[in-house]
Amino acid sequence: MKLERFEGCWTAMVTPFDRKGEVDYEGLEKNARFLIENGSNLVPTGTTGESPTLDWKEHIRVITKAVKLAKGKAFVIAGTGSNATDEALRGTKHAVEVGAQGALLVDCYYNGPSSLELRTQYYEVIAKAFRKTFIVPYVIPGRTGTKLEVEDLAILHRKYKNVRAVKEATADLERMAKTRTLCGEDFDILSGDDDKTFEMMTHGDIRASGVISVMSNIVPSPIGEMVKAILKGDMERANYLREVLDPLFKVVTVNTIESYEGFEVPCKFRNPVAIKTMMKGLGMPSGPCRPPLGKMTPKGVEVVRNALKTVYEKDKTILQPIEDFYKVKVGERIYNDRFWK
Repeated sequence: MKLERFEGCWTAMVTPFDRKGEVDYEGLEKNARFLIENGSNLVPTGTTGESPTLDWKEHIRVITKAVKLAKGKAFVIAGTGSNATDEALRGTKHAVEVGAQGALLVDCYYNGPSSLELRTQYYEVIAKAFRKTFIVPYVIPGRTGTKLEVEDLAILHRKYKNVRAVKEATADLERMAKTRTLCGEDFDILSGDDDKTFEMMTHGDIRASGVISVMSNIVPSPIGEMVKAILKGDMERANYLREVLDPLFKVVTVNTIESYEGFEVPCKFRNPVAIKTMMKGLGMPSGPCRPPLGKMTPKGVEVVRNALKTVYEKDKTILQPIEDFYKVKVGERIYNDRFWK
């Protein structure tokens, strides 16, 4: 297998933990097998995989496990980004050594370098050091507080053949259209937001080729089918799948208003809190999140559970692969309160 284009469904894998907070490698392997069997490529140790709370020994072991399981069956882009270039270099080196086809590098968070600095002091350094490995910038200013500008992305693509894709999580369609114009047709745009994938792929000025998806942790096959249907021009099937999956796409992040200590407080439960809550409820290995991420409130749980109910009642085949692979009764898991306490 040789990776030539970035298209289709890539799953931003969760990292399951046990009750002691250690990585559940057996659960990780089981989830990876589920994803591979259902046609998804793998993206371990990204934000969804709680990379900020994994130490580098855990990073490498998770990536190694994913690469080993995917060999000859799926591709792996490993999350190796950091806000320190030297650390990102070390992480990418390990990922390359164990056989990952690409490295997903998030813009440097918190210290917030300029776009020029991001390009020259971060992306170019790593792209130059690993010319045979695909380097995928991950632009998500809502998390990082900085942003690689399209012009610098175009310069990267022009100078380094291994920079030929971007994970776009800006929700800025004009920016994405500009990316297509400046980077050309031999450059792949991947959606970094489940709920923007359909629009990004069908927008004539963007023409995204796939998604690095959170919700594909539980529905890899339907999301993969939706993406393939768009690429093939089968819009009837693509539109149906978008409609059915839309409730899940809307709960990657969940907002509630919580009442405590005499106050009404807005709470934003960010990824991966919601997806891990759903996976646990459905009987899939997930475990808790690592602090400071915690548990969803009852209001939050109700939101994600209702999303699953809506999808299940619309088309039971969407969640059937979970039932088949994990040997659980999906309907019982969704409707029985004891699984959601």
